[in-house]
Amino acid sequence: MNVNQYIGFDVHKLTVSYCVKTADGAIVEEGTLRATHASLRQWAGKRQEPWRGAMEATLFSAWIYDTLLPFAAELQMGHPAMMKAIGAAKKKNDRLDARKIADLVRCNLLPACYVAPPEIRDLRRMLRYRNLVVGQAVRMKNKMSGLLMEVGAEYSKRRLHGKQYFTTLLETLAETPESVKDLLRYSRSALEMFEATQRQLLVRLQTDPRLARRVALLTSIRGVGEVTALTWALEVGDPHRFSSVDCAVSYCGLTSALLSSADKQQRAPISKQRNAHLQSVLVEAAKLAPRWNPQLAALHERERARGHRNRATLAVARKLVAYLLAVDKAGQPFQVRISETAAAPEQAA
Repeated sequence: MNVNQYIGFDVHKLTVSYCVKTADGAIVEEGTLRATHASLRQWAGKRQEPWRGAMEATLFSAWIYDTLLPFAAELQMGHPAMMKAIGAAKKKNDRLDARKIADLVRCNLLPACYVAPPEIRDLRRMLRYRNLVVGQAVRMKNKMSGLLMEVGAEYSKRRLHGKQYFTTLLETLAETPESVKDLLRYSRSALEMFEATQRQLLVRLQTDPRLARRVALLTSIRGVGEVTALTWALEVGDPHRFSSVDCAVSYCGLTSALLSSADKQQRAPISKQRNAHLQSVLVEAAKLAPRWNPQLAALHERERARGHRNRATLAVARKLVAYLLAVDKAGQPFQVRISETAAAPEQAA
């Protein structure tokens, strides 16, 4: 299909500014639309010429992208961290931003980012909400411990969050204000609600037929649990978009930034340009995986012997990424290489 028009969209919560340009950069049309499904469909349905478009990825770009995609010859999302030219301009407004995005599309210079299919995004939203609920449950547990410490109450930290022990504890608390007991009851009720919610969300994800086989393959890696497998599958989407393990490791935020100038190179701390959800899950998994996986245990011990425990955890996390990517791309259960099997006892010795 011959594309005659290039459209840049500057999206906001209430409005969408657009600019239509031809291949030579001439402006054909520009304006502002209401950010509603009906307005966008009506505008896109009236376009007579085939067009390519782009917008910057934001919190509310996904539904606009899904609405306009059926009408476009090609539609892309720009990586927000890489579209520095828009934010660096001396004069900046919605109309100029739309023009610049149109120019990036027209000149094939847009730093496009991966857009997951709608069904994957729906499941990923559910998983991220579950992670939020788990975080709130942890906050409630910490608050309950804090309230008891504030009034000098004696309690068993290990048993505090057991239902029977908590009920008994409230009945036997001495010299504790009633207001503190009430706050403990409120915290306990909130904790039970959060835990029930996260269990329900996890069951829905585990039983989804679109994820079941993929998660089963990923959990064939010893040390990879269902939450880690679900997070990988939903945050990565299509594993074939990574051309190498290094690209996947970088996406997961497990490499440091490289600062290079002339003949000098310097490694900065772990880069902030990463998938934060995947990074946190992989780091936590890397702390536990060596208990169940002899190959990862040998790697952790070798790196820890060099004197830095955190670097050993990062090394295990990077190896987990390599395992996950290999299994996900191959569509086959994990199998340990003979060389790795032989290396593990040697490192342990």
